[in-house]
Amino acid sequence: MRNRMPFVVFSVVVMLALAVSPVGAITGNWVEDFDHPYVGLVAFYDANNEFVWRCSGSLIDPTTFLTAGHCTDSVGDEGPGTGAFTARVWFQQDAGANYDPMTQLDPVTGYPEYCAAGTLGTLCATSDELYNYGFANFAGFPDTHDAGLVILDQPITLSEYGQLPTAGALDGLGTARGRKDTVFTVSGYGLTYSSQEHSAVPNISFRSRLMAQSTLVNLTSANNDGYNLQTQGNGDDRGGTCSGDSGGPVFLGGPDSNVIVAVTSFGMNSLCRGTDFSYRVDQQAVLNWINSH
Repeated sequence: MRNRMPFVVFSVVVMLALAVSPVGAITGNWVEDFDHPYVGLVAFYDANNEFVWRCSGSLIDPTTFLTAGHCTDSVGDEGPGTGAFTARVWFQQDAGANYDPMTQLDPVTGYPEYCAAGTLGTLCATSDELYNYGFANFAGFPDTHDAGLVILDQPITLSEYGQLPTAGALDGLGTARGRKDTVFTVSGYGLTYSSQEHSAVPNISFRSRLMAQSTLVNLTSANNDGYNLQTQGNGDDRGGTCSGDSGGPVFLGGPDSNVIVAVTSFGMNSLCRGTDFSYRVDQQAVLNWINSH
């Protein structure tokens, strides 16, 4: 069983002399996220129905689940055809909290193998319809096209969903004044404590929906160039993304916001420090692609 979740395990490429790696879970100064019930834990399976990796993402309507392009990529660790072909999504806050590493299963929710009895179409859904915006192992960096969609077989009815932004919603934040005042909220499932950061403990993942707040660093550097959103990462009592949150939403504003301006994409530090990078979905071309499905 392969796992694409850890911070530096898969698709590591070198850009501008820095290691760029798809990322995952909320670490640092986080809180449990009960404010965004449409944020889910998604498991992907190859053509043989074998689990390959997990990510996070958000429902933007009853059947459309927005995530990262490297999550819906059909090219896996062993080449074309070994990546994502089908998916299953859980929307419980503690979707994988009871995961048993011996059985490799959460007996309460069924993660990552099945939807628990009575949850299909309410708290869990399947999918055999995946779309990729054109992600190709970070080709074209910084415009990596790292957006993906999972179309659910069973609609999930909720009181609210994630909201797509208006085109160019972040464009006006390029000034120093805008950066200083801008807060973002990140949400997802994944690695909660890193053994590299806390040497006395092994890597620990709650597999629960957690959220943290970050602030804007840059939109226009060579690593961003209008395609990526760079925010403050973990450290100094901040929270941010690490191994496991790929595809999770970056909300514009505090924890009450449901406006998704980017999806968690990559990091440049295996300790989950430094800064985080997410792929902007407030680009008109990306919005057009999402709405076409």
